[in-house]
Amino acid sequence: MKRNVSLEEISDGRLYGRNDMVRAGCGDCRGCSACCHGMGESIILDPYDVWRLTTQLGVSFAELMSDKVELNVVDGIILPNLKMDPKTGACGFLTEEGRCGIHAHRPGICRLFPLGRYYEKQEAKHSTFRYFLQVHECPLPNKTKVKVGKWVDTPHLEQYESYIIVWHDFLEEVGERLLQLSDEQVKNVNLFLLKLFFLKGYGAEDFYPQFEERMQMARDTLEDVLSLPVIPHLH
Repeated sequence: MKRNVSLEEISDGRLYGRNDMVRAGCGDCRGCSACCHGMGESIILDPYDVWRLTTQLGVSFAELMSDKVELNVVDGIILPNLKMDPKTGACGFLTEEGRCGIHAHRPGICRLFPLGRYYEKQEAKHSTFRYFLQVHECPLPNKTKVKVGKWVDTPHLEQYESYIIVWHDFLEEVGERLLQLSDEQVKNVNLFLLKLFFLKGYGAEDFYPQFEERMQMARDTLEDVLSLPVIPHLH
């Protein structure tokens, strides 16, 4: 999701790598669930999030859509996001005790918070990103320093970061190409991507080969319509 704000407005002015220390530690969020309320449509899910949720919870994406996940248009593309309770504004996975009911397999955006990703792209090259600290988002005072990689808490972090870049660049490229298509073509492309990356179930085995196979299928299928660039392999 593109944000029309400057980095200076929302951060401490620094950019971090996975091995840097950042003041984000919040004592296990004891007594606080502020970031699980009022998030609207902002907790957008990517294919890895859906793989993790469906395989760990033992449910299908369609079942998640029944009450925990909804679809919205993000920069021209239909994507899923965690659904907030219309009465309380709380995440549907928040327990009565104010704790995350899916903490072990929570989405990537939740793992990041209060960090964000700052993408940089040189012409004709794939993006890179670094992390930044959102200084106005988490109300807890006296945060402690923690290593970025430990905070993100994702296995094989370097491979995950490579995947995130591929997915980000793919969505950005598709979004730009959709602007040149008719409404009917946009609808058809969106339905195809929704089925391929989200509705079609994932196996419990390693996510990344499954993703690469689907990404190749997306590129091959949409090549004539979108003229997508070659997608790199994850490392």
